[in-house]
Amino acid sequence: MTNFDIGLAMFAGALVLIALRMPVGIAMLLVGGLGFAAIAGWDRLFGTLNTLTFGRFSSYTLSVIPLFLLMGDFATKGGMNRALFRCARAWMGHWRGGLAVATIGGCAAFGAICGSSLATAATMSQVAGPEMRRAGYSPALATGTLAAGGTLGILIPPSVILVIYAIYTEQSIGTMFVAAVIPGLLAMAGYMLVVNLYARLSPAAAPAAPRLPWAERLRATGEVWPVVLVFVLVVAGMYDGWFGATEGAAIGAAATGILAVTLGGMRWEGLKESLLSTTVTTGLIFLVLLGAELFSAALALSRLPTELSAAVAGLGLSPITVLLVILLIYFVLGCFMESLAMVLLTLPIFVPLMLSLDFGLDRTQTLVWFGILVLMSVEVGMISPPFGLNLFVINAMAKDVPMGETYRGVLGFVASDGVRILLLALLPAISLWLPGLW
Repeated sequence: MTNFDIGLAMFAGALVLIALRMPVGIAMLLVGGLGFAAIAGWDRLFGTLNTLTFGRFSSYTLSVIPLFLLMGDFATKGGMNRALFRCARAWMGHWRGGLAVATIGGCAAFGAICGSSLATAATMSQVAGPEMRRAGYSPALATGTLAAGGTLGILIPPSVILVIYAIYTEQSIGTMFVAAVIPGLLAMAGYMLVVNLYARLSPAAAPAAPRLPWAERLRATGEVWPVVLVFVLVVAGMYDGWFGATEGAAIGAAATGILAVTLGGMRWEGLKESLLSTTVTTGLIFLVLLGAELFSAALALSRLPTELSAAVAGLGLSPITVLLVILLIYFVLGCFMESLAMVLLTLPIFVPLMLSLDFGLDRTQTLVWFGILVLMSVEVGMISPPFGLNLFVINAMAKDVPMGETYRGVLGFVASDGVRILLLALLPAISLWLPGLW
């Protein structure tokens, strides 16, 4: 068996083990270790493992991950998600389909301080789900809106997936965050358009809520200033060079924690729960990162990425055709894989392939543009039937809604995602224009 064959077997083996529900980090460690040993021998594998763990986890940049996770947990415990939804509902709830539009706006705003799709979907479903059901919204539209809105948690900066991508490709975290702003706003606008079309085609599924008086609108608006403050402070501060990504995450976590205590009523129990949740999630992510590091090293030894890039170049396909095939692969994988696993499993193959193609962009621009495309493809996977994780989270919280109804309600949002990804693939400037201003 050649090294190339070993590389192919590793990739297939990792997919099979993950599909069989083996924890992602363990699957990648196991497959990566066996592949590495098959190519270079057991002595070299043990020598690599001896330095790999310290070399990866002693990185100062990685501390940004638990800090952003902690910021999102503080925001949830401080009730900022409720304040955001109340504000959006006050201004848009009286439209036909307005509560669903308000839910999407609330998800986008909460994503600015959360960074997790599942957390955004779960927390907003507790706030907005009962409101929509009481107002008479159809179960399909209500659960579909919550599942799709949750994906804005990983698209609107800060995003844990973007942080990991930036670290892997050695790009600026601040640049990646700024590049995601316009695509994130386009996602929010596209989802709102889907709700509007749904309400026009099926008025009974999206009734209007009572109009709130101006005094209540202004009061609800005044409650969301902490979210705006934290978002501007963290993202603008990182990109303008006031502080680095880790310092920005620390400032954001501290500011959100203080606001959660002083304005949101978070107490000692909430603080302990946030710290424990962040610790557990960070441990899981770091295990996946370690597995991905060994898996990537073994793939590099097999020369699978290099030979695959050369083979694709020899086919004479246009770069945009290759890119569209990659995005289609992400869509298929997203139907049955978890987002972080999908990203870390594929980057060792797709990043060298992208860099071998000529899109008329320099290396940094290509990696930033591709990172946003990867992020949006992961986002689609979160709501793609039959196994999108957001669908299961929402369905578990709305136990009276059949899964088929949730599938039906999310299809319009998936179509919106497809149009947006195609638009960004054809027009890289959508994600590169804003970073290029600095």
